[in-house]
Amino acid sequence: MGIDILLIAVVTAISSSLIGVFLVIRRMSMMTDAISHTVLLGIVLAFLLVPDLNSPLLIIGAVIMGLVTVFLTESLVKTRLIKEDAATGVVFPLLFSIAIIIISLFINNVHMDVDAVLLGKLELASIDQFIVFGMAIGPKALYTALFMLLINITFIVVFYKELKLISFDSALATTLGFMPFIIHYLLMGLVSLTAVTAFSSVGSILVIALMIGPPITAMQITKDLKQTLLLSAGIATMNSIVGYLLAIALNVTIAGVIATTTLLTFLLVLFFNPKNGVISKIIIRKKQQTDFTLLVLLIHIANHNNTKIESLSNDLMWSKGQVNTLLDIAIKNEYINIVDSNINLTRKGAVYHNKQTTFING
Repeated sequence: MGIDILLIAVVTAISSSLIGVFLVIRRMSMMTDAISHTVLLGIVLAFLLVPDLNSPLLIIGAVIMGLVTVFLTESLVKTRLIKEDAATGVVFPLLFSIAIIIISLFINNVHMDVDAVLLGKLELASIDQFIVFGMAIGPKALYTALFMLLINITFIVVFYKELKLISFDSALATTLGFMPFIIHYLLMGLVSLTAVTAFSSVGSILVIALMIGPPITAMQITKDLKQTLLLSAGIATMNSIVGYLLAIALNVTIAGVIATTTLLTFLLVLFFNPKNGVISKIIIRKKQQTDFTLLVLLIHIANHNNTKIESLSNDLMWSKGQVNTLLDIAIKNEYINIVDSNINLTRKGAVYHNKQTTFING
């Protein structure tokens, strides 16, 4: 049973992260939050027509409502009176609130509670088995997640060129006849479908984390689209496995820990990525500052033969501690030699001085 739950989490994570890459690239991350909540209204309205939680009409209703959310948001943005984030903030709470009101008034006796939608029931996902010829062959949620993963991968492979073009240059895509409008709404439809198929197992909160977390983490490491897709899927898998194991060890909700792990992974990469992490940038900036002040020291020495150590602090208006630190660095790199408190450039120091000043002067 534990393996089934882990597989559901991993497959859902990969499926969500792959489609989420294009949302992040197109700066539509907040739309994920909106769609993952407003599809509940589509489910509720469909249930009122066909009171059966297993009816495929619920999924159809959810997808349609996701597209309605996108349409309403974009319609408000096109008025030029409101920006996209504000439009999302208006449409999403309105549609989600209507869904909550309908649930409270008409179907509160059915197992369609808000907590289950938001947080999911991943721990119970393996109970509902898929029966074939009277034999249980695995959880329904796993097969649903696998089917959704197959759809998302097929969509990305078939429309990769179009997705890449409209994500980076929608105007060029229109000029070349790639019909970005159609690709856009197909993408939004898949976002809605991915969210609603994951409701019963992982919940909308984790869907949001999985669609946004791995892609933005991967994009801290690489800017290549194919590498971002592969790395995003790998990060989503790792987050799911680590989160699952931690949840079991701590005996807490699995979806919550996976979402937390997703955030922590992003923060670790954001700060400690050797290429462009926050810590790396601080170290590089510090090194650049040291290199610049070292060059200033060498320029001063080059322009003043037999510079006295005692005069450096006053001449450059540096503290004695800073002077001693830079002298130590210069000696370590064999840029200077000191004889009887007189400082002169070595041959290596002169070469470094000439090279750097030439570079600065263009």
